Amino acid sequence: MGKSLKWVVTGGAGYIGSHVVRALMDAGIEPVIVDDLSSGHESFVPAGVTFVRGSLLDVDVLRSGFVGGVNGVIHLAGYKYAGESVSRPLHTYEQNVTGTVNLLRVMEETGVENYVFSSSAAVYGTPVEETVTEASVTHPESPYGETKLIGEWLMADQVKARGLRATALRYFNVVGSGSPDLGDTSPHNLFPLLFRALTTGSIPHVNGVDYDTPDGSCVRDYVHVVDVAAAHVIAARKLSAGIKLESIYNLGAGNGTSVLDIMTAASRVTGHAFEPEFRPRRAGDPARIVASGALAARDLDWANTHTVEQMLESAWRAWTSKTAAIGYEG
Repeated sequence: MGKSLKWVVTGGAGYIGSHVVRALMDAGIEPVIVDDLSSGHESFVPAGVTFVRGSLLDVDVLRSGFVGGVNGVIHLAGYKYAGESVSRPLHTYEQNVTGTVNLLRVMEETGVENYVFSSSAAVYGTPVEETVTEASVTHPESPYGETKLIGEWLMADQVKARGLRATALRYFNVVGSGSPDLGDTSPHNLFPLLFRALTTGSIPHVNGVDYDTPDGSCVRDYVHVVDVAAAHVIAARKLSAGIKLESIYNLGAGNGTSVLDIMTAASRVTGHAFEPEFRPRRAGDPARIVASGALAARDLDWANTHTVEQMLESAWRAWTSKTAAIGYEG
């Protein structure tokens, strides 16, 4: 592809973003991180990588990341907590919709034409199909899911209006770690909630065991963060080369694991024997989301190459080595 590539990564100091940044570097692509550290960590920023600290709500700060021939943007920044978004809808819309509008505006101003948008399985709500595809009906059940769907619409509108080369990657439950110093520190995600309980002597809990699923707990499609990061690199390379991609790709494993099954596997992996506490359902949580990743496998070399136990093992290594010391986000 000739000259070296430079891609802005919003949210590049966060859990998924930091893995994407390292995957880009391994592929010879220069990352520029824009992150306000509201949920990321400066320790996740590699030495020598340009880091612009600031919010997407501050357009002037955002512009400062777009210097020196930027080829594209991977947009991961946002408020990503589905349950919390139900009680903080205006905050969620401001962060995820206004921030995305600002980003697309700066891209247009600076002539940056390649865009990978971090979307979510939350756009589907509770699907009617056993396995969703990109053609499945979208019906988000939380403000978070709504903002991700709006983000896809904004992307599609810029494709039509300005010839933006773009694709949206709908994530399912991203877990695991590619390095002991890069772990998930979210205060709402299952793995860190579980690990924190185990390392502080409290009892892990399950939100809802009365869903219409085999064991009553939510069923999710778990994918390893390293595999997710790799798909971003392929998408960035193809868009930079002028290769047209589909507008939407599911990054799903095609099989579901219940929260109770995760608890059982976690007991084996960590060596902590426990019986989880059952709590009421959490607002905005659909019963089951499992997706086909066939389209992404065809175009983005997508594969979920880790078992659930391998995901837990890598996440546990990160938690026990460094992540627990960093603490929870926010």
